[in-house]
This record gives sequence, structure tokens and C-alpha cells, in this order.
Amino acid sequence: MKLYNTLTKKKEEFQPIEEGKVKMYVCGPTVYNYIHIGNARPMIIFDTVRRYMEYKGYEVNFVSNFTDVDDKIIKKAIEEGVSATEISTRYIAECKKDMEALNVRPATKHPLATEEIGGMLEMIQTLIDKDFAYVKDGSVYFRTKRFEEYGKLSKKNLEDLEAGKRIAVEEQKEDEMDFVLWKPKKEGEPFWVSPWGNGRPGWHIECSVMAKKYLGEEIDIHAGGEDLIFPHHENEIAQSEACNEKPFAKYWLHNGFLNIENKKMSKSLGNFFTVREIAEKYDLQVLRFFMLNAHYRSPLNFSADLMEASKNGLDRILTAVENLKHLQAATTVLKLSVEEEDKLKLANEYKLKFEEAMDDDFNTADAVSAIFELVKFSNSNTSVENSKEFLNKLYEEIKNLCDILGILVDKKEEILAEEIEKLIEERQEARKSKNFARADEIRDELLAQGIILEDTREGVKWKKA
Repeated sequence: MKLYNTLTKKKEEFQPIEEGKVKMYVCGPTVYNYIHIGNARPMIIFDTVRRYMEYKGYEVNFVSNFTDVDDKIIKKAIEEGVSATEISTRYIAECKKDMEALNVRPATKHPLATEEIGGMLEMIQTLIDKDFAYVKDGSVYFRTKRFEEYGKLSKKNLEDLEAGKRIAVEEQKEDEMDFVLWKPKKEGEPFWVSPWGNGRPGWHIECSVMAKKYLGEEIDIHAGGEDLIFPHHENEIAQSEACNEKPFAKYWLHNGFLNIENKKMSKSLGNFFTVREIAEKYDLQVLRFFMLNAHYRSPLNFSADLMEASKNGLDRILTAVENLKHLQAATTVLKLSVEEEDKLKLANEYKLKFEEAMDDDFNTADAVSAIFELVKFSNSNTSVENSKEFLNKLYEEIKNLCDILGILVDKKEEILAEEIEKLIEERQEARKSKNFARADEIRDELLAQGIILEDTREGVKWKKA
């Protein structure tokens, strides 16, 4: 299995630090509002990476934080006249709802910045003791130029960086490139007691502390959006390696930017979409499927047309799965034939193509193509004359590959409400008793709820409109 390592700018064979185990850290969102679709991309991508690692037999310790103290959270709290804790608690809960709807599994640990202040104080003090940090008027800054390898991730040269472009210049800093580890409290803001005065941590220190506490001083994979390479991940490396005197992360993975109709997503352009807003128009499985139809490192363009194409593509897979389930229910043949065994060998080739794609830096676009080929094979090689065993093996093969991508192929059954189920049963009874007027009435009621019925020789099938 090869991964593209941002640190070395090349694909490398994955070799975990500890045999059979993967220690993985992914930067999570700052929780001051509903997550947007840009936040959703790394959540979906690195959840898929985790799933594939587990499929390959690795035990994955997956840590992803919530930044629950930040200028944006404080601003929102002031606007609403509530505490910063109330804002962060509310939006962590909302974020978890969206993650569940996207079928993003909970991390092994979701640490909160506010619960890790003690560790931050310890790491900052260690950096001061080692002369990598200094105190100035209640603030603590990291001496960037003291860390000789600064810039090794982003490939930025310190001398070439201009002050004020990415990092605000503050007069009390020794050097314009130094970054803050601890900042003094301001009126009305949350604060913690520290040896340097009451205040709160800078943004970068939390991830270094959480990764060390929950994964160790050296980790296998650190991941996040491409926008985090500089300065956030560059600063994490400086802090962690200066403190621990060990390489921080072996592999750095970053997903590409998400654009809206070929433009950068921003509130000012009116093209800013939350996951919750997308859920009003589409099942969020469609959004997940859309995200996986491109390579994670490529820029991804979001548009209504592309979402519709993803919906249609996902429907092709779900329809093939439904057909296999109906055929299993209808067939009377139980055991696998010799001919079917040969066909299953051919079907296995698509699984191998899927694995080959995922082994090549998690190429989900080609992995999805392999699933489509398997679906086409299934549609062309199955009928009610096939055995239950053959039909079930094909069903399980499609389901298992989709599971690795976090795609729920049985979702139709899960979302079928109890009252709709009863209506379908009532309609069947009405048809049996030749009460066709009532049967048609029920069909119209279901259609109004977005459920389309199809009467087939195998029984009643249904799908969402």
C-alpha cells in the first residue's frame, strides 16, 4: 500500500511504526457553527482511509479533535449573549449528528481543547526551558528560527516569507515569524491560570499535545485539509519535534480544496453551503459518494449537476443490490452450480481492482469504477434461475466494497418508516380483495411521501423519488 507523503512529496510504501497498528491524527473542526461541505471532505476522506486500513487488518487508533476555544467561538458567544462553552457544546452535538448522517464513524477519541489545557501548559514550559519559546507581556511565543527544519513540510523558506501575508506581525515578538503558544486574557473571554498570566492557548499547540497524549510522541499518519499545511501543520511539527526530540509524524496526508461552481466557497459570494443545507435536497450518502468520486488530493468542484450525477450513480448501485435481494427471495435454487463458481471467480477480479486502486494512495475514484464494473457484471449475470448462494455472494461482495467506502447499500430499508411499511401491506391486501381504488389511493399517498412502488414478478419493489 502506497501513500503520498506531503513531507517528502512522493508516494511511499506504508510501513507502520508498530507492526499491525496505525496511529492516526486528523485535525477536526472549530465548533462555532454547523459544519460546511468543506469540513465534510476531510471527515469523509480520512474516515475512508481508516476503514480501508482496518479492512487490511490494521488496528487503527484514530484521534480527531474539536477546537472548542477560539476567537470565532468567542465572537459567536458574545453575539448570542451566552458562554463560549454553550456555543461549542451545541455545535459539537450538531457536528456529530452530521457526521452520523454522512456515515463518518466516531473517532477512537475526540479530545476537546478545553480539556487538555494542563498538557498544553506542560509542553509550553518544556519549550521555554529548551529555549524554543519565550515570554513577553503575558504571551508566550515559539522561536521559529531556532527550529532549523522549519518549513520542511510546506517547503517554504523562512527568509522568503513576507510578514503580514499569512501571519500577523505583533510588535512584542522577537521575530515576525514567531507564532503564539499562549495569549493573555481579554475582557469577557474565557481564560485559564498559567505561570505567565491568565489567558488561553494559541491554536497550534492543542494538536501537538493531543496527538502526544492519545497516540504517543511519534505517530504514523497526520492528516487534514490542504489549507492546514501552512502554518498549522508546519507549526505542529516545530512544537512537537522541539519538545520531544523525535520525528512527529511519519506520513502527512492532505486532501485538496473544494470549490463551488469552480469558485472558492465563501459567504460573501453566496456559495457557502452547510452539510445541513445539502441534507435538505439530498440524502447525505449522495454527498459522501460525490466526495469519493474524485481522488482525495485533487481539487473538487461542487455543483448541482455533479451532485445529480452522483445521485444517479449511487442509485445504480442501490438498485443492483435491491435486485439481488429480490432475486434471492424469489429463487428456489439453493446450491451453487459449477458455472456459478466460475462466474464468482470473474467477479473476484473486480474486488482485486478495487484493492489495487485503494492500495495506490487511496484512489477512491478508481475504486468506485471497480464497484460499477461489479454492478454491471451482476446485472448481466443474474436471474431468478440462479442459486441463493450465488446471488448472496454477489450481494455480499458489492456490500463489503461499499462498506469500505462508507456507502450504505441497505439504506432504503433503514429509512422506510413503519407507517409506510403498513401502507404497502394494506395496499397488497386491497389488491388481493380487488379493491383497486384503495390500492391506487395508497400508491398516491406513498408517492406524496417520495416513495415509488414497482409491481414486479418478484413482488413489490420501492424506491425514493
